[in-house]
Amino acid sequence: MESTGQNLPQKNHSTLVEFIFLGFSDVPNVQEFLFGVFLIIYVIILMGNGLIIIITNVEPSLKTPMYFFLGNFSFLEICYVSVTVPRLLTDLCRQNRIISFVACATQMYFFLVLGATECLILTAMAYDRYVAICRPLLYPTVMSNRLCIQLAAGCWVSGIPVHMGFTYLIFSLPFCGPNQLNHFFCDIPPVLTLVYGDTLVIEMLIYVIALLVVTIPFLLILGSYIRIISTILKLPSASGRQKAFSTCSSHLMVVALFFGSGIITYLKPKSSYSAGADKFLSLFYTIVTPMFNPMIFCLRNKDFMKALKKFHLKWIAL
Repeated sequence: MESTGQNLPQKNHSTLVEFIFLGFSDVPNVQEFLFGVFLIIYVIILMGNGLIIIITNVEPSLKTPMYFFLGNFSFLEICYVSVTVPRLLTDLCRQNRIISFVACATQMYFFLVLGATECLILTAMAYDRYVAICRPLLYPTVMSNRLCIQLAAGCWVSGIPVHMGFTYLIFSLPFCGPNQLNHFFCDIPPVLTLVYGDTLVIEMLIYVIALLVVTIPFLLILGSYIRIISTILKLPSASGRQKAFSTCSSHLMVVALFFGSGIITYLKPKSSYSAGADKFLSLFYTIVTPMFNPMIFCLRNKDFMKALKKFHLKWIAL
């Protein structure tokens, strides 16, 4: 009698050493169009966030905690999109979309670390607005330069050890069989679909990390804005209420876009995973949202627009 192990498909015994991105290969006729669209968006993101970094550093009127965190957020956005978009643009121009096991793990690690950093930076920005509006007399004392630097540093480094261990655990799992990754970058849901065996432990770990990195910061932001809105509504003058709302509304819009798409992606069960829907949602929070963030933060901000015009006049004078 033959061994039952010999009857298993050979693909279940071959460990993967590389993946192949399917990306948008299902729409071959629009590859050039997608390349042009994504390239334009990428340039807009780089220019918009780069301009914010320059203005917040050279204009004395913007040397405040609010713009300190905005500068950090803009630099973070440049790093965040640069983890995925350059590779996406390259893959749209070639047939060979192979990515090595190590390169895939590296891309996932940096994407997760920077995503966690963004959650924390947005939380720090909400705390800054909370102190500014609800505790205005204590604002200069509480939001000191030292505290701002400590908060920013904490946001940047907190996700490093967590996601280093998490990424190692994911890529320690057995990947056997088809190596086609139906996505345009190494995100958690599509990678887990290629794992051979039970992924229940990893899925539970995803929920725990999402609770720490996404849900808790989101609840802190929500709590801050409940207090902020309550305080704003008590302001005696309509102009004071309008000014307070204008400084918070842009941040709230970014929070809703980023956290909303992140929660849908990482907190839904694996059984409801859909490659097409996930790719569309991923495009939203990796490319579309970062493109709108500079516009949301700046075009609605009178102080920034005033500083931008001043900077423009100085540039022309040179």
